[in-house]
Order: sequence, then C-alpha cells, then structure tokens
Amino acid sequence: MAALIDISPPVDAGLAVWPGDTPYALTWVSRMEQGASCNVASLRMTPHLGAHADGPLHFDPGAPGVGTLDLTPFLGPCRVVDATGARVVDEEALFGEELYGVERVLFRTGTFPDPRTFNDDFAFLDPALVRRLGKLGVRLVGIDTPSVDPFHSEELPAHHALRDLGIRNLEGLDLSGAPAGDYELIALPLALTEADSSPVRAVLRKRD
Repeated sequence: MAALIDISPPVDAGLAVWPGDTPYALTWVSRMEQGASCNVASLRMTPHLGAHADGPLHFDPGAPGVGTLDLTPFLGPCRVVDATGARVVDEEALFGEELYGVERVLFRTGTFPDPRTFNDDFAFLDPALVRRLGKLGVRLVGIDTPSVDPFHSEELPAHHALRDLGIRNLEGLDLSGAPAGDYELIALPLALTEADSSPVRAVLRKRD
C-alpha cells in the first residue's frame, strides 16, 4: 500500500488562527494522575483551524451546515499543482497545466510557510480561474493558505464563485511535503450539522 502524506498542520495551542477567531485550547476535565478512571479533555477552537473545509454557511446565512454536505468531493483522485510564488492563482500561475478530467485540485503556493505564524500576504484564487475549473468539471479546490480569497476581502468573490458552481474547498493545507502530481485525497469534514466549517485530517496517497 502506498504511503500516506499528511497535509494537515499539527493542531496545538501554537497553531495560528485568523485574527479574531477562537484559538485552540485544550483543558482537562479529568486526569488519571489525579485519581480519575480515565483522561477526558475539553476542546475550544474555531472550526476554521488548520486544514479545514468551508461550507456554504460560512458566507451564505441560508445555507446548510457543513456536516450536511455530500462527502464525495472530499475523497478521490486529485492533482497537486505547483503554483509556488504566485500571489494570485490564476491561469498564468498554472503554467499550462492541463486539468481536463481532474476533479480535485490542490494548489501549492508556499505563501503561508509557517502555520504557527499568521501572515496576511498569502496567495488566493482568481474567481475567473474558479469559473474555468467549474467548466472543466472540478468538484473540489484546495489551497495551502488560510483562505481562497485575499486577507482583506469582504466580498469573498472566490468563495462565492465556488459556491455558485457547487465546488467544495479546502483551506489551510500543508502541501510542503507533497510534490506536484496525481494522488488520492482523503479529507473528510466532521458531521457538524450546524457549523459553517469543519477541521479535516487531510492526507494524500500516491497513485500508481
């Protein structure tokens, strides 16, 4: 069996979150070292922590929660595309990459290099490219930055383009150890039926 490549940044109190979001915090409800029969922890965090899947509810108040989404787009063949150095992932950043027949695309930009330190000058998706990907039949798009839109964007055009085309998106991926190429993606959101987003444990498996 092919080895897995973990593309999820480690989650602990040092993981950076979007400014204003709820940081990760773990507290212990019971500890065996204090005489309890088992260890039980409590978590408090934003659902946009690290590698995560956005649901349409994130920017559409009438949309369903992320836990109600069809899981099919989050599992299956995908391609990692090297867009290193691009500030806008657009047609030019693809360098002629042929994506016909590719249903899941992950863009490695290298513009958010340290998940423990937040920088706001990360790369984002060109909505025109999103619309082209939709015409090609792409069902999921992922990126190694905190958002598919620019940090200061309030209109969120790439998010809305993805929603309009029925394309799911992953953000906050760590693609530093995933060379460009074809893989199998496994990145299932939790069944959080009322939440706007969900953390995922995203992994790639090299295809033969």
